Amino acid sequence: MKSTECFDELEGLRKANLLRKLASIESAHGPKVSINRKTFTNFSSNDYLGLSNHPQIIRAAAAALKKYGFGSGASRLLSGTYPPHLELEERIAKYKNSEAALVFNTGYAANTGIIPVIAGEGSVIFSDQLNHASIVDGVRLSKADVMVYMHKDLNHLESLLKKSQSKSVTRRVVITDTVFSMDGDIAPIREIAELCKRHVAILMIDDAHGTGVLGKTGRGGLEHFGIKSDNIIQMGTLSKAAGCYGAFVAGSRDLIDLLISKARSFIYSTSLPPVVAAAGIKAIDIIDKKSGRLRQQLWRNRRHLYEGLKSLGYDTLGSETPIIPVLAGDVKDALILGQYLYDNGIFAPAIRPPTVPDGMCRIRFTVTAGHTADDIDLVLEKLHKYRSVIPAKAGIQKRLDSRIESTRWVDPTGSSPE
Repeated sequence: MKSTECFDELEGLRKANLLRKLASIESAHGPKVSINRKTFTNFSSNDYLGLSNHPQIIRAAAAALKKYGFGSGASRLLSGTYPPHLELEERIAKYKNSEAALVFNTGYAANTGIIPVIAGEGSVIFSDQLNHASIVDGVRLSKADVMVYMHKDLNHLESLLKKSQSKSVTRRVVITDTVFSMDGDIAPIREIAELCKRHVAILMIDDAHGTGVLGKTGRGGLEHFGIKSDNIIQMGTLSKAAGCYGAFVAGSRDLIDLLISKARSFIYSTSLPPVVAAAGIKAIDIIDKKSGRLRQQLWRNRRHLYEGLKSLGYDTLGSETPIIPVLAGDVKDALILGQYLYDNGIFAPAIRPPTVPDGMCRIRFTVTAGHTADDIDLVLEKLHKYRSVIPAKAGIQKRLDSRIESTRWVDPTGSSPE
C-alpha cells in the first residue's frame, strides 16, 4: 500500500476512535505491572493462576534452554521435533483424558489449522454467534457451508441441525467456545453434546479460557459438566491459566495423525522452541497436581469483584467466570472509562469494535489468583467514584485526545498527505 493509502485508512480509524496504541510493559507480568515507569494494578491478563512467574516453570525452562538452546530450527515435520514436544503432548493427552494430543504455536494457529481439516467440502459447520475470531477465521478457511446459531441458543442450534439433514451433507461439525472471552459466560456444553449425539454431529470446543479454570481439577469444560471426552475435540492453550505459550488439540489418535498430515498451520510453521514446550510440561504438572488452592483463590477473587460490581449497579452482561465485563456503551464512553481507570493506576483497556459490536463496548476485567482483596477494592472504589466524575469528563477527554493524537501517522518522506 502507498503511504497516502495507509494515511487515509489510519485517519479513518483515528476519527472513529478505533486506532490502537501499544502499551509497553516494563516489568515481569503479574497483578502489578510497570508502564512508563509507573506501577499499575493489572486487570487485563489471562494469567488466571499466576503461573507466568512460577519458579518451577522458570527452572524447567532454564534447564531446557541450557540443553537445547532456543530456536527449534524448522517445522516439526522437517527438523523441528524435540523430546519436550513429544513429552508435552503425552502430558496434555493424559491431562485431558484423551488418546493423543498435538501442540500448535498459538490458539489462532490451532483453530485455523484444525477446522479446515475436520470440516471440508460437503460439511456443514454450526458456529456460535460469539465464537472467538480464530474460530471465525478457521471456519472461513474451510470449504464447508456455515450456519451461525444465536449465542448459546439450543433451540436455534437444533433447528439448524435438523435443517441440514441431507444426503449431500457428508459431515456436521458444531464448534463453540467453552468460556466466551469477551462476555465471560459458559456454553451449555452438556446440552450441545447431547444435540450432537442425537443429530450425528462432531463437537469441537475451544477450551482456551476453561483449561485450568473450570472443573474440580482444572481440566476444563468437560470436567465442569461431567462429560466424558470420547469423540469431542478439545482445543486449548498454554498461554492463559498455564502462564506459558502455545496451544494444543486433544482427541483420538486418528484425529491427531490426520492433523499432522493435513493441518497447514502445523505443517508450515517452525515449531515451538523446546524451552517453551518444557515450560508447558511443568505448567500442566502444576495445574494437574498443585493448583487446587490457586483455583479456589481465583474463584474467591472473582466472587469479590463480581458481587461488588453488581452492588454498584454495573452491567456485567452474562459473566460466570473470572472474565467480568463492565458494559460502557459506545466507543467514546469506553475509552473515557478506560482512561479514568488508567489515570487511577488500573490497567484495563477499553474493548472496542471489531472485537465487540458498536454500542456494546466495555472494560474487560480479568481476575487472577494473584490479585489481593485490596486490588479488587481499588477497582470498586474507583468505579464507585466514577459516576460522580462523569460531569467532569472534559478533563479525561482532553487526556484521551492527547494520547490518541500521539498515535497519529507521520509520512516518513516528510511530505504532508493532507
